[in-house]
Amino acid sequence: MSNVQTSGPTVLLTRLAWTAFRRLTPDLLGVKLKEYFALRQLRDEGRMTQSSLCSAINVDANYMVLMLNDLESSGYVERRRDPADRRRHIVELTELGIEAISRAERAMDEMEDEILGPLNADERATLRDLLDRAARG
Repeated sequence: MSNVQTSGPTVLLTRLAWTAFRRLTPDLLGVKLKEYFALRQLRDEGRMTQSSLCSAINVDANYMVLMLNDLESSGYVERRRDPADRRRHIVELTELGIEAISRAERAMDEMEDEILGPLNADERATLRDLLDRAARG
């Protein structure tokens, strides 16, 4: 009988995700991981309401206010009242925010190279495509 233990994809993905998550610290990225998600969402989608941003990155409205306060004080985003509805805020990425995303992504790429070091470029591309397809359902 063999002592080799095999793990299913869910266990392996969880282990890999935890490895990455533990390394993606504010010291490495320059921002908190959730802040990075917010900045990236704004970069990819353009300015949006604070409420839409909450939904897009799946955070609670109270947490979003605190996070945007930090991002705004760092100069990464700007919030303005929506002229069409003064109750809403529009959030927009600044040039400093774009620079912060670039720094975070460079750090993320280096960390990814360490974690996925055993895979060659073709295997990484295949892994990315498979994960993307699974994430889209």
